[in-house]
Amino acid sequence: MQNSKFSHSKLEGVARSAGGVCLLQFKIILFEAFCKKLHQKLLVQTLLYPFKVVRRRPINFEFCILNFAFLSRTFGAMNASLYIHIPFCRKLCGYCDFFKTMSLTHKSDVLARMAVEMAERAPMLEGKTLKTIYFGGGTPTVCTPEELGSLIRRAGEIFDTSAVEEITVEANPDDLTDDYLRRLRGVGVNRLSIGIQSFRDEDLRTMNRRHTAAEAVEAVRRARSAGFDNISIDLIYGLPEATLDDWRRSVECAIALGVEHISAYHLTIEERTPFGKRGVETAPEELSDEEYVTLCNLLREAGYEHYEISNFARLGRRSRHNSAYWQGTPYLGLGPGAHSFDGSHTRSWNPPALRHYLDGGAAESETLSETERYEEVVMVSLRTSEGVDLEALERRFGSEVRARFCGVAAPWVERGVLHRSDTHICFDESHWLISDSVIAEFFE
Repeated sequence: MQNSKFSHSKLEGVARSAGGVCLLQFKIILFEAFCKKLHQKLLVQTLLYPFKVVRRRPINFEFCILNFAFLSRTFGAMNASLYIHIPFCRKLCGYCDFFKTMSLTHKSDVLARMAVEMAERAPMLEGKTLKTIYFGGGTPTVCTPEELGSLIRRAGEIFDTSAVEEITVEANPDDLTDDYLRRLRGVGVNRLSIGIQSFRDEDLRTMNRRHTAAEAVEAVRRARSAGFDNISIDLIYGLPEATLDDWRRSVECAIALGVEHISAYHLTIEERTPFGKRGVETAPEELSDEEYVTLCNLLREAGYEHYEISNFARLGRRSRHNSAYWQGTPYLGLGPGAHSFDGSHTRSWNPPALRHYLDGGAAESETLSETERYEEVVMVSLRTSEGVDLEALERRFGSEVRARFCGVAAPWVERGVLHRSDTHICFDESHWLISDSVIAEFFE
């Protein structure tokens, strides 16, 4: 999801590279300033919850991460991704800070405008082959499968979609009827990202979700029956009034369902959300830390690969769309509030305003400096299990930058917080809770 969610982490050194991001006694002021500089709060593409630095808690970068250029060996490749932001919801969740509206009055107009915008902005991906298409929101499943399918077909008319591997739709459990799922499969969708958030009804009521725990379980089972063999679910921890045992049961339920992918984010409270206006607080820091550790342990034992600070997958089932974001692959974002990246130095975004979008208003943009590119590469890379590719870093930024990076990393490697091989420097999973402060040390 482009508009997505974020997570939590401990600090003693750290940020959030593998599953949580926290700021222990870390230069919070410095880090907040850095985040503002990168316009992270503007980045509306990845994943699910609003970004906010929370003392000693993994930072919710999910959404922002998608907008960060992650340098990899495939940098400069001719692949690309397409993100389509459906800004409509039937109900407002208490935590959501993404652009959305509960009015469906202009749904048809917005979808029609997206088809036009796709053609207008096609030159950005000229000569590139689409590998992934992702419908995020909002709630894409307020649209009929045929409406989503028309945009998929439109993409096929404009772009080279011959090598598309993954077409994902974010979904609410209660929208996934047998008929809806059958039709969704019929238009080419091959992956679902289901916003379950919790398997505890009390939590779901607190978050103002539309579904119950039982409906969430049935939605996954119906999706299986409809032929979906690539299902991801979202969970949220750090919820008020939930105990460690409550969280453990939710994770165990997710494992029992046998889904291929799990994204878990720490609850973040933004002032303009219903939670923020009501003064809702997250779980105590110590409990949140325990919940994250429990999550990692249970999923590791169940055979999931912890490949990014908040993301876990069965073998071969990593999110290809989100991975493309982290690898610096160019992507085009359509819809109000959606972001785009040219794979080099330019990021652009549609203002989160429905009327501006329907009137064909221009997108805004920024050009990244070399320093900003370097800092983004480091931050996003250290959030993944692979970490920073030293050879790629040198190819892109030069030997002096590589030497400086390794110099800053050295004391953390010596302390066992970071691990260094011949080609990479990364966090060990056991230290991801303290990743935020460590990452901050690499910022100029």
